[in-house]
Amino acid sequence: MSESPRPHRRRRGGDLPVTAIAELAGVSAPTVSKVLNGRAGISEETRRRVEALLRDHGYRKSTSGQSTRHLEVVFHGMLSSIAMEIMRGVEEVAAAHDMTFGYLDVHRRGKAGRLWVDTLLIRRPAGVIAVTSAITPEHRETLVSNGIPLVALDPTSDLHSTPSVGSTNWSGALNATRHLLDLGHRRIGVLSGPVKDLASRARLDGFRAAMDAAGAPFDKQLLRSGLFTFEQGRDLALKLLRLPEPPTAIVCGDDLQALGVYEAARQVGLLIPEQLSVVGFDDVEQAAWCAPPLTTVRQPFAEMGAAAARFAVALATGEMPKRTRVELATTLVVRGSTAPPA
Repeated sequence: MSESPRPHRRRRGGDLPVTAIAELAGVSAPTVSKVLNGRAGISEETRRRVEALLRDHGYRKSTSGQSTRHLEVVFHGMLSSIAMEIMRGVEEVAAAHDMTFGYLDVHRRGKAGRLWVDTLLIRRPAGVIAVTSAITPEHRETLVSNGIPLVALDPTSDLHSTPSVGSTNWSGALNATRHLLDLGHRRIGVLSGPVKDLASRARLDGFRAAMDAAGAPFDKQLLRSGLFTFEQGRDLALKLLRLPEPPTAIVCGDDLQALGVYEAARQVGLLIPEQLSVVGFDDVEQAAWCAPPLTTVRQPFAEMGAAAARFAVALATGEMPKRTRVELATTLVVRGSTAPPA
């Protein structure tokens, strides 16, 4: 029988989570983590109060394996061009603080049957930046209770009080849809991401808001939801394009889906943009290479990585950020895949 991740939270004892200890002591969770890991920067009175509570609840202070001046970025099989941009932003901040950085691919670790949280506990980074849907509240508790702060970049679900960085998904989709409406499109199809994904829901809400503002009724038959992949984009778009009344334009949840729409259009014999307009989301480097170049919504991945790294550095030094959520602006990039309807 395999072990569940929960016991790892109590590697150094503890019948209460660090957040509960912090509440009892009247301090922040990062302050408790600093005491737990023997770090400086805390008054003696605070340290004694927190240490007493830690002892009372079965925690043992760390005597070895102190956190390093190192940031760890956790991915899950992410497109390399996006991952590299995020890492570029992390590198900029890490270098400014004389820190190193690295990455962990949860997708590969999962296939190897290894518990990736264990790897992080062994490495003991100063902070972890999660760019993956595989992070759960329990993972967060395991890391934080072991003195490793967690920051979520574009989280797909609610991680409660975890500091997070994202982009303006709602307004990005709103502007993409307005662009098509301004060109004269009214029958617009939508390829959404996974229905439980926070970003997917925000983008779909932005699309609906633009349609409502324009007084353009939305045909629910033109909505399809699936994974952010080329294959899903192709297969879902084929269903839309084979309808008795197909859409004249399609807004996609990401650029991979949009590239899948290109293939679907080719299979049914439609020209882009003369007979079908397509808009993506992300602005991966491949978006500018396809023919015609893809109109899309750009996410500032490097800036998002830098913002997440700044959160992680602050938490590692015991600071509690004034804001726990940062959203960076998206930008509509108009290229050759959109035109007025035929």
